[in-house]
Parts: sequence; C-alpha cells; structure tokens
Amino acid sequence: MPSLRLGDAAPDFEQQSTQGPIRFHQWLGDSWGVLFSHPADFTPVCTTELGLTAKLKAEFSKRNVKVIALSVDPIDKHGAWIEDINRTQNAVVDFPILADADRKVSELYDLIHPNASTTATVRSLFVIDPAKKVRLTITYPASTGRNFDEILRVIDSLQLTEYHSVATPGDWKAGDDVVIVPSLQDPELIRQKFPKGYTAVTPYLRLTPQPERA
Repeated sequence: MPSLRLGDAAPDFEQQSTQGPIRFHQWLGDSWGVLFSHPADFTPVCTTELGLTAKLKAEFSKRNVKVIALSVDPIDKHGAWIEDINRTQNAVVDFPILADADRKVSELYDLIHPNASTTATVRSLFVIDPAKKVRLTITYPASTGRNFDEILRVIDSLQLTEYHSVATPGDWKAGDDVVIVPSLQDPELIRQKFPKGYTAVTPYLRLTPQPERA
C-alpha cells in the first residue's frame, strides 16, 4: 500500500499491547501522539531507544504527547524485553508497546519495506495531532537509532506553528526567533500578532521573537 503522507488521517486500529488491548484513536484522545516501530525485541538499538523514551516521560507529558511503540514480536516476549530495558537502561518503561504479531498495524502504516527486510519493520516514527492527522514521518534504517532531541524539537515546532502564523527556521530550537509566514501581509494584523516587532531581512524573511505558546 502507498505510504502515509503528511496531512493524511492516521489509520485507527485495535491491537494487543503490554497495557492491554488498545483502540488507537480512543487511546490518543485529545493528545498528540508519537507512534514508533522497532524491528524486533531484544535488539540493541531498540533497547536504547525505548530506555530514552522512558526517561523523557516528563518532556513528552508537558507537550501533551502520548508515546506508543510497536514490534512484530508477541506479547510474552515484550514483557521479558521490558525487564531487560529497565535493567540495562536504568529506566521504567510505562508506555504501551504494541504486539503486532499479525502485522496488522505494520501494514496500515507501511512499516515493512521488503527491500530492507521482508519480516522486520523499519525504524519509522509518526507524530499525530489531536485531530488524528499525520504531521511528521521519519524513517531510519534498522541500524540507526533515532535522535530524540530532534523529535522533541519538531514537536515544539509543530505545536507552535499550529497556533501562530509562524514557521521555524533551520536549526531552530524552542526560544529562538521564528519566521512570520509570507502569507501574512496586513500591517495592522502583524502588529497585533507580533507586538514585539520583527526584523525584515528581506521582504519574505521576517524574523520575530517566538510567541508565547498557546
């Protein structure tokens, strides 16, 4: 099936997890969500990633983000793997890991790329907004772990730009100046939206201090 594109509805599903059956859209509720896949249980890179995710619980929570992982291994293996993760990563995994043994979710989210592997999922990640729309997709090869600072940075950008008429420039981090979107041209409206003013580097590149988050 074709890959999910930005703005597409995130497919709903019901699947078993380490925290019982999950109906995805219902579980997500009014939160943002991160759904990320792992090639297999008891693999070294995945173990470090899930440990990092657990340690970042407060960072995800303050952004109103729920995280949910996926592996195609069965539920009994997940439980033993979590024990390994907690022990080796000095973490407490308390978010659900989907047991996608029947590949139902993997097929919905196009997580198995046959030219990479015919059985294991690639290392994909989706950020999904409260309207259940896909807002970000990142796919890594199985050999490369994710950068969670980047994931949090992009969530900050998505949430800021969702509610303000701005975009975030390259290498932007929370607190840096942002860009006023080119479509906003009315001078009075610009004054209302950006009371701290702005610097026009060019007519289309207008930098302004980051607005307060909604």
